[in-house]
Amino acid sequence: MSHLLFSSGWELLAKQIAPNALHNSSARYDAPKCDEDTRVEVIGEIRDCIEDLESPHYLLCMTGAAGAGKSALQQTIAEICSTNNTLGSAFFFSAGDSTRNTVQKVVPTIAYQLGCHNVDLKGRIKAAVEDEPLIFSKTLEVQMNALIAEPFEHATGTGIDLRGFPHVILIDGLDECAEENRQEELLIAIKKCLLIDSLPFRVFITSRPEWAIRTALEPGGHLHAGAYHIQLSDQYDASGDMRRYLQRRFCAIGTRIGDPQWYREDNVEALVRNGSGQFVYVATVYKFISERRGSPVERLNIVLTWALHRSQVVRPFEALDYLYTNILHAAKNAYEAVDTHSGRDFLLLFRCYVANTPTSNFFGPDEDSFRFFEANFTRLLGLETRSLVVLVSDLRSLVTLDKEKERDDSYSLQFYHRSFAEFLEEEMRAKELFVSLPQVYVHIIRCFFRFIVECEVDFDSRGSSLAI
Repeated sequence: MSHLLFSSGWELLAKQIAPNALHNSSARYDAPKCDEDTRVEVIGEIRDCIEDLESPHYLLCMTGAAGAGKSALQQTIAEICSTNNTLGSAFFFSAGDSTRNTVQKVVPTIAYQLGCHNVDLKGRIKAAVEDEPLIFSKTLEVQMNALIAEPFEHATGTGIDLRGFPHVILIDGLDECAEENRQEELLIAIKKCLLIDSLPFRVFITSRPEWAIRTALEPGGHLHAGAYHIQLSDQYDASGDMRRYLQRRFCAIGTRIGDPQWYREDNVEALVRNGSGQFVYVATVYKFISERRGSPVERLNIVLTWALHRSQVVRPFEALDYLYTNILHAAKNAYEAVDTHSGRDFLLLFRCYVANTPTSNFFGPDEDSFRFFEANFTRLLGLETRSLVVLVSDLRSLVTLDKEKERDDSYSLQFYHRSFAEFLEEEMRAKELFVSLPQVYVHIIRCFFRFIVECEVDFDSRGSSLAI
C-alpha cells in the first residue's frame, strides 16, 4: 500500500491505462483507415451525429459483419476528430492484446485522455483517485461516475469554462472485449454515467452484432430508445469503395513494376464480387498480391483460381482464416459450455443447418431441390424450438437469420460472405474446425431414422417439409 500513499492520483491513474488502445498508439502503427473518397456517405452520417451537440442522440452505435470495415471507419473518425479538436478520448479493443481485451482499463484510459485536455478537470480527476486509491477495483459504473461524470459536473458547476471541450468518446471493437457480461456492464455504465443532459459527450461505439450490443439495441433493449444505430452491412453498399480501393492500389503496383497493364478490369470486378461487401477481403487480397518478393501477376492468378488451388504453402486468405477461426472457436466454446448442450457437437450441428440452406447442394443441385423448413429440420435433428437461433447467437457477424416466407416459425440461414462458406468447405483452411460432408450425411441420416421410429411422418404434396 505504500506506493498508493506516496504516489499522486494522476500517477496512479497513468499506471492503470492501456496505451495500446489509443488511436495514435505505436502498437497500432499503420492501423487500417478509409481511403480518400471511400465510405463518404457513412462517414458523413457519423460526423453529423457526433458533431451535433443539439442532437437528442448522445450515443451512436455502428454494428456490422466481420470484416465490414468498422475499425477502419472508427480510425478515420478518430483522426478527423483529432484534427478538428473534438476527440475527447478513444479506446480500441483487441482480442489478441491482453492489455486491451478487457474492461478493466477502459475507464482509466478514457479519464486520462479527457483530463489531458483541461488542467482544472485533470486536477479534479487526480483528487478523485487520491480520495479513493482503490477506485480501480470498483464496478465500472462507480469508476465512471468518480473519474469522469462527477469531475466534469463539479468543474462546470464551479464556473470553469469547458465550452468547446473535445466531446467525442470513441470505443471500437466492443465484441473483442472478453466476457459478454462485462460488455453489457460497460454499456449500462455508459448509459447511466455519460449519456446525461449535464454532460456534453457524444459516444460512438462499433461492434460486431454480438449478444451484448445486439440485445441492448433491439426493441425493448436498454439502449434502443436513446441510441442512433447504423447497421453497416445492411445499409451501405461497399462495392464501389472496394473497387476504387483495388484500382488505386493495383495502379500503384503497376507503377512499381513498370507495367500498368499487369491486370485487367474484369479481375477487379471478380474480386469485388468475391468480397461480398467485406473490406477485409480486398485488403487481404491486396496484401497478398503486393508482396514485394513475389510476382503480382502470379499471385493475382492464385487468388482468382483459389477454388482449384491446393498448395499447402500459398495461403492468400490467411488473415481471413484467422478471423473466421477465432469467431468459430469462441462460438463453439460458448455453446458447448452450457450444461443443457452437453454432448452436442456445435460444429457438426452448424454444418447440418448449412447443408439445409437454399444455396447448399446437399439435397440437390439447385434452389428448387428438396429442402426442409428450418422448424421441421430442427425437430428432425432432435433439438428444441429456436435451437438454430441459439446455435448461431455468437456467429451473427458472419451469418444472418431471416424469417421464411412460407412459415412464420422458421428461419432461413444465410452467409454475409461467400468466403466464409468456402472456409468451412476447405479442410486446409478450417483445419481442426473442419467438418466433412460425409460426417454431415451420417448425422442427418441417423437423426432421420430415429425420427421415423419415434414419430409419425406425413410428407406434404411437395415433399419439402414434414407435417407432424
